[in-house]
Amino acid sequence: MMNDRYTRVKWLIGEDKFQKLGQMKVLVCGLGGVGGICVDTLFRTGFKDFTLIDADKFELTNQNRQLHSEFIDEAKAEVFERIYGANAKVKGIVSKIDTQFLQGFDLSKFDLVIDAIDDIPAKVALAHAINFKQQIFISATGGARKLDPTRIKTASIFKTHGDALAKKFRYELRKSGFRGDFDVVFSDEEAHCKDLGSFMGVTASFGLALASLALKKVLEK
Repeated sequence: MMNDRYTRVKWLIGEDKFQKLGQMKVLVCGLGGVGGICVDTLFRTGFKDFTLIDADKFELTNQNRQLHSEFIDEAKAEVFERIYGANAKVKGIVSKIDTQFLQGFDLSKFDLVIDAIDDIPAKVALAHAINFKQQIFISATGGARKLDPTRIKTASIFKTHGDALAKKFRYELRKSGFRGDFDVVFSDEEAHCKDLGSFMGVTASFGLALASLALKKVLEK
C-alpha cells in the first residue's frame, strides 16, 4: 500500500473510520490560540470539510501563541481558508457570532460544531442553536491566565470545577433556560494573573484536547 499524509491515522483508527472523517461537515467558531490549533489538528487527522468563523484580524500580540499570526492585519478566517483550502474544502467567514448572526446562518448543515470562542453571550447563543439529536457540539473554556497544561480536563459543562469561565458559562446557560448538555475542555488551575496573559503550552494543549474530544465524539457516533 502506498503511503500518504494520513497513513498513520489510518493505522490508528482503521480505513473505514478514517473515511468517515472526510465526510463530516465541521464548523469551528473561533480561530485564536485554542481554535486555530484545533483546526490544524483536525486537518492533519483527515477532516476535509471546514467552515471557520472569526471576526478578528491577526495582531502582534497573537504571535506568542497563534498559528499563522505572521499575517498581521489579515482576517484570521481568510488566512485559514487560504492556507488549508489547497488540500481541503474550507470556507472562512469573517463575522462576530451572536444571536442575530445565528438567526441568518444555516447551522443545521453541520455534523460537528466546535466552540472555541471566549465571549459568553456568543457561547450561550451557539449552544441554544444546536440540534443535539443530530449534531455533535463541544466547547472549550479559556486557556488564558494558566501555566500548567496537565490541569486540562474534559467533562460535562455542568460538572466542571475550578474554572471561572466555565462557571460563568454554566450560570448563563441555566439563566437562559438551556436544558441540554455537552462536553467541554477546561482547566481547574488557579489563574496566575488578572489580565489575559497567555502561554502557548496551555492554549495549544486546549486546542489539542478539543480536537481529541471531537475525534472521539465522531468515532462514537
